[in-house]
Amino acid sequence: GDFYQHATTEASQATLASVSPVFAVMKLDKEGNTTYFEKKKTELYQELGLQARDLRFQHPVSIATRNNRIIMRMEFLKAVITPEFLLILDYRNLNLEHWLFNELASQLAGEGQLVTYSLPFEFRAIEAILQYRISKLQGRLNTLQPQILETLEALVDPKLLSVDRSKLHILLQNGKSLSELETDLKVFKETILEILDEEELIEELCLSKWTDPQVFEESTSGIDHAEEMELLLENYYRQAEDLANEARELRVLIDDSESIIFINLDSHRNVMMRLNLQLTMGTFSLSLFGLIGVAFGMNLESSLEEDPKIFWLVTGIMFLGSGLIWRRLLSFLGRHLEPPLPPHVPAVLKKSQPAATRTEIKNNLKAETFGLSRSTLTNQ
Repeated sequence: GDFYQHATTEASQATLASVSPVFAVMKLDKEGNTTYFEKKKTELYQELGLQARDLRFQHPVSIATRNNRIIMRMEFLKAVITPEFLLILDYRNLNLEHWLFNELASQLAGEGQLVTYSLPFEFRAIEAILQYRISKLQGRLNTLQPQILETLEALVDPKLLSVDRSKLHILLQNGKSLSELETDLKVFKETILEILDEEELIEELCLSKWTDPQVFEESTSGIDHAEEMELLLENYYRQAEDLANEARELRVLIDDSESIIFINLDSHRNVMMRLNLQLTMGTFSLSLFGLIGVAFGMNLESSLEEDPKIFWLVTGIMFLGSGLIWRRLLSFLGRHLEPPLPPHVPAVLKKSQPAATRTEIKNNLKAETFGLSRSTLTNQ
């Protein structure tokens, strides 16, 4: 029985080892030397002194420390940072080949534009990954911004009597992409902010401070690596905040443009309704005086049908009467559709007029960006 239990245990362990996921690993050291290999998850976390759950990468964006190791994930990029080297896990099929093979190694070796080159290796690795993430978010915003502005400028044109459905479809797709970008920026900022709010987490990110006694002595003598790490994270948090503000401005422009589109459609709809009402009143006027012609067409004998001039007289009376009634109805319609007079402004409120004027000018300039001013909307 003991032999059978021992054999069963070995078989189960062999089965678990066979189904363990395999990572395609890219290893970069301080000099930028790169090596590639494949290793099972069980072997990898044992060599790094981690737990299996540490390499699970549950969140799409995360920065955590375990056993003097920094575990980072930025969407598809999964990395483990140690004081001596950087591991990129599952680097294949991530569309990161240009950055991984042409830029990352040179940045870690000090040939790039990293401001943390004089600091320990983990600073350079963190900055390179954060810089890549911010550049990708910036690129997405730079792609969306001209497309959204061009689409909005075409949609808010007051000369158009109808809205182009293809432009609306493009605006809908760009709006969804903008929402995804805003969500990614929000998650990125929240991840960094969680670390900035905890001094212990910032201290844990400084790996060399605890592994190299010389670095620890230098930090206690005046060079505080924790402050350097905090400044590094704050820098990229500020860049993400600037991108979020630009994305928020685009969202506001989309909302304002939707209001302008609705105003244009309401204006054209009102014009069509007014024209329809005028034609209806004209038809009513002609029908009213057309009763005279109906009366003369009843084949009733009278002395009027013998007069050759009576036809033109009756016809003139009909058209003249119809025109007078139509004119009267139009004046009645215009009198009731005129906008009300503006309310009287008390003397106390006149002091705030310059501020209101500046606000109106700002709104006009904002509307003119899309080829439509507030005065045009007021006239319509």
